[in-house]
Amino acid sequence: MVVYEKSKNEEQLQGMGTTLDVCFIYNNKIYIGHVGDSRIYRIRGEIIRKLTKDHSYVQQLVEDGKITKEEANHHPKKNMLLKALGCTSYVEPDIRARNLEKNDILLMCSDGLTNMVDDKTIYQTVRENPQTASEKLVELANEAGGYDNITVITIK
Repeated sequence: MVVYEKSKNEEQLQGMGTTLDVCFIYNNKIYIGHVGDSRIYRIRGEIIRKLTKDHSYVQQLVEDGKITKEEANHHPKKNMLLKALGCTSYVEPDIRARNLEKNDILLMCSDGLTNMVDDKTIYQTVRENPQTASEKLVELANEAGGYDNITVITIK
């Protein structure tokens, strides 16, 4: 509501919105609140799994079978969100819970990373050194062009 009110009251901020991912970890479970196209991944062994679903126009096209995942990576409307904080006075987040195992690694990131670095590289970078992966992934995204804000958090 605060973002929405700010965009309504300040002319230069009209139409602004933002994404939000929230994690709560308790008793070997992760509870996720998600809005937008930032992402949360879980790395378990040899598998990287996206735990959130992008709230974007292009994701909807993929789900409807109108374009492939590969086409989505380069679609001109890739950043057009269908759900974000600030676009309306109320937004309903996706809420989900997933199990965590002892050696799981969580990665929370903005689309500034995922638009510039593919999942395979993200996985390899995190597996090589989880403690320095955030800084390395930001560096890789910037080297690839870094045209958007880049946020990366790893949790082990």
